[in-house]
Amino acid sequence: MRRISITPRPDWQTKVEAVGLTYHSPEAMAPRTYWDESACYEFTAAEVDTLEAAANTMQEMCLAAAQNIIDNQRYAQLDIPAAAVPMIEWAWNAEPPALYGRFDFSWAGAESGQPPKLLEYNADTPTSLLEAAVVQWHWLEEVGESLPSSHNVLTFLAPKVDQFNSIHERLIAKWKDIAPYLKAPVYFAGTDEPEDILTLAYLQDTAQQAGLSTHPIAMLDIGWNPGRSAFLDLEENRIDSIFKLYPWETMMAEQFAPHALAAYRDMRWIEPIWKMLLSNKGILPILWELYPDHPNLLAAYFDAPGDGQLRGTPHGLRDYVVKPLHSREGSNIALVRNNATVVNTGGPYGGARIVQALGPETVFNDAEGQPRYPVLGLWMIDQECGGMGIRESTGPITDNLSSFIPHYFR
Repeated sequence: MRRISITPRPDWQTKVEAVGLTYHSPEAMAPRTYWDESACYEFTAAEVDTLEAAANTMQEMCLAAAQNIIDNQRYAQLDIPAAAVPMIEWAWNAEPPALYGRFDFSWAGAESGQPPKLLEYNADTPTSLLEAAVVQWHWLEEVGESLPSSHNVLTFLAPKVDQFNSIHERLIAKWKDIAPYLKAPVYFAGTDEPEDILTLAYLQDTAQQAGLSTHPIAMLDIGWNPGRSAFLDLEENRIDSIFKLYPWETMMAEQFAPHALAAYRDMRWIEPIWKMLLSNKGILPILWELYPDHPNLLAAYFDAPGDGQLRGTPHGLRDYVVKPLHSREGSNIALVRNNATVVNTGGPYGGARIVQALGPETVFNDAEGQPRYPVLGLWMIDQECGGMGIRESTGPITDNLSSFIPHYFR
């Protein structure tokens, strides 16, 4: 694994916009950009195999951890409301389709001498999907033959350049597979956040390429009709099948939650409500409990109090991170080194938290010698790993100002 500085394509902004990425240079990130092709990461084929195997193993282990939560009624540990439990268990047993998710791993490559370490699982509403599935693939097709090789041979003698990326094809195949389960049209609902809009538009396009009839709608435009006991769109049409880029835990805290639960069996929800078990940070200490010292896991515990104050050193850890059960984009994270807090981010998330040991540091220097911290997002389509996208930060916590960096392997 190498970080390589390269020259961006002329007029790259127009080129990424042509494949759908309009959110490439937000003002909040200036002078950096969200889509950053001034650098890329090179992997070996063996390293890609290692990452793919790690993600597939984690998927199996997470499903086992979800079963453990259900069998032992551990919902309170994850702050899952009691009202949601019957539908979680019904959906788990009925096995409705699940589409996708993204594991976030920390790894510095095979030469680090360490295995990839799981940071968390974005199993319900992961974004940065268009960038991983389409934008970086078009980048590779244009510049692939000119990319350098860190192999000890001339570039034209090096193994052929490739990318760990079959996300697009797998998504279309999965939509085709679940089409008989869905009732047309399939609604695609979310918020007006730029990243959410891009992700929704891309997923809707993959569904259309699979032959499904689709309809976009804002979450705020969905209404409940008590007489019909159904959710309706603005034209009073019944919504029977819906992909929602909107967290289940947020839905369960809102006024229409009882209606969503009451109508659950009569609708087709993607992602299914049991994804609440996997998208919760509480899955991490349960994984560690079930698979202690697993090489792809970091030690994790439920020991952080909910009042924001750490008391002593949890489980003998000196270097660790504290995360709320429901936090996103690097919010409300405390990073502790040698028992001293070195980073403490703000944000809207409170409540119960987990403690997770810090893994081996994963940091590369850019062309100016400044540190860059990559997180490897491994995309799960239909329960199998189908590709990778890399977010890179100027600090050790990935947030909404982290860049997306393309990759390739030989």
